[in-house]
Amino acid sequence: MYIKKILIAIVLIGLVIAGCFSYYIYNVMFVPNTAFNNDKAYIYIHTNSDYNQVKSDLAPLLKDIETFDALAKQKKYTSNVKAGKFIIKKGMNNNEIINSIRSKNIPVKVSFNNQNTLAQLAGRISKQIEPDSLQLLKAFKAKDFLSKNKFTLQTALGMYLPNSYEVFWNITAEKFKKRMFKEYNAFWNTQRTAKAKALGFTKNEVMTLASIVYEESKQKSEQPRIAGVYINRLNNNWTLDADPTLKFSAYQLPEYKNTIIKRVLNKHKAIDSPYNTYKYAGLPPGLIAMPDVSAIDAVLNYEKHAYFFFAANAEKPGYHNFAKTLAQHNQNATNYHRYLNKKGIVK
Repeated sequence: MYIKKILIAIVLIGLVIAGCFSYYIYNVMFVPNTAFNNDKAYIYIHTNSDYNQVKSDLAPLLKDIETFDALAKQKKYTSNVKAGKFIIKKGMNNNEIINSIRSKNIPVKVSFNNQNTLAQLAGRISKQIEPDSLQLLKAFKAKDFLSKNKFTLQTALGMYLPNSYEVFWNITAEKFKKRMFKEYNAFWNTQRTAKAKALGFTKNEVMTLASIVYEESKQKSEQPRIAGVYINRLNNNWTLDADPTLKFSAYQLPEYKNTIIKRVLNKHKAIDSPYNTYKYAGLPPGLIAMPDVSAIDAVLNYEKHAYFFFAANAEKPGYHNFAKTLAQHNQNATNYHRYLNKKGIVK
């Protein structure tokens, strides 16, 4: 009888212990453990982060970091940390959180518009993915890659097309560059490549002229006409006389650092630079800005006409007046200069 009571007591104690253990396991694995009020939160885990860093970053988001820690050790997450951007939804339990940050790296959208230099582009991109601007710039300027793919430092900017792209946040600088090159090759499909060839242009030359067209006008409707003016001048061995190339030339000089040129003057035309298209015939050695796709396609589908000149339209800001003769152009230019004088814009 005594032994029977002992056995019953042992069984009851075992059941209590099992119940407590089950309750503990339930709390560790299945009880919601988020401490934020929003519908979701994101955690960014850097490359080479260890578990302690992840735990520290997660702590403000969780009600009970100790139960999370216990399960993370049990599921061996502590030795299997993955880099990336991960989502934690309100009401998730520890098991769901660990599954999310272990295997559900979510992509981010990287967007950039018309950055005028590789350095500016690197700075813009670095705000959206893990690599910093120096890592990106080093990748962008890698000589072996540029040479292999027929770019120079002056034309490399043309490889990056303004748009939004989906990548993983922890993508390396090198992989990001290769992804952009893949997008560049997709853009230069059979039709665009054939049109460039028909013009007698390389892809880099198309991009260079497109950068000038884009800097001349952001109006998509008149970009093909402006492209047509420049192609007419090139085909007749005229200098391009493109004001944006003068500004670009000036901005390379120390005295124009941190300045904005609102009016092109004769002194700018005297700057000795290969980008000065008043001084040197043909296209400059590279892009002066990152063109929109509209400007690229404007070059490839330029308007065929007899215009050789254009000047800003004072009566319709952002647009231009086009001319077939120098006399007509001089009158258009005079009208615009009067407008600038009236506005007090002298430099």
